[in-house]
Amino acid sequence: MAAYALPALYAVLVWWFSTGLILLLDHRPRTTHAASMVAGTAVLALALWAIGASAGDASAGGAYTAFTAALLVWGWQEMSYYMGFVSGPRTLGCPPGARGFARFRAAAATSLWHEAAIVAGGLAILALTWRQPNLFALWTYLVLWGMNLSARLNLFLGVRNLNAEFLPEHLAYLGSYLRVRAMNPLFPISVMAAGLATGALVLAALGEGLTAHDVAGLSILATLMALATLEHGFLMLPLPSAALWQWSLPKLSPPRPLASPIPATRSDIEGH
Repeated sequence: MAAYALPALYAVLVWWFSTGLILLLDHRPRTTHAASMVAGTAVLALALWAIGASAGDASAGGAYTAFTAALLVWGWQEMSYYMGFVSGPRTLGCPPGARGFARFRAAAATSLWHEAAIVAGGLAILALTWRQPNLFALWTYLVLWGMNLSARLNLFLGVRNLNAEFLPEHLAYLGSYLRVRAMNPLFPISVMAAGLATGALVLAALGEGLTAHDVAGLSILATLMALATLEHGFLMLPLPSAALWQWSLPKLSPPRPLASPIPATRSDIEGH
């Protein structure tokens, strides 16, 4: 049982602490962000080196290293976006009256460079692990990418909880692209797909004839997918998600509102 419990516990602790650390750094004064990004970029370089160095390591330790390094690469992507260094060509709120595809296009422009950086990061990890036995860095990054994209699309379409506590003040304009809704058509699909993927990974981790490398890596991925599914739940269910990282949000209690989130209209739902 320890072969499954220890990787799962490690994934939870690293996910929780790294998320909180990024939130803490993002909400520090703007004058500190440049230094944080310099340090973060140094960590990024170290993480990419670790991914390359561990790509041929088919041990349990190799799986832990690959997961941790991929999470650090993802952390750089999140920091660079939320600190405003790698975002998009649009840094303004949603144009008044924009609906359907026009609203989506404006929202996409706020994170275009960020999305390009994510693709570049994925390609770098793919190159570093190409034809190597340890692919858990790549799978970790793809899980984070896919579930992050799903969460952002759900926020765009409309959710109950916008989690205003997590957004730095200099990005408050992003609130104008979000919707407050009891439900949206994508959310059930997102949760169902994430739940099925979690179940598939759990079954894979419990399979017979697996090496310690496979058990550790698959257990970590199953836990990560379960956590991402839980984060989706935070978008709709009345759960105090901010309490998990209250230590990293010292200045955001009570939470401030986002900039002008507005209710969905029929045209937004239908995409016209």
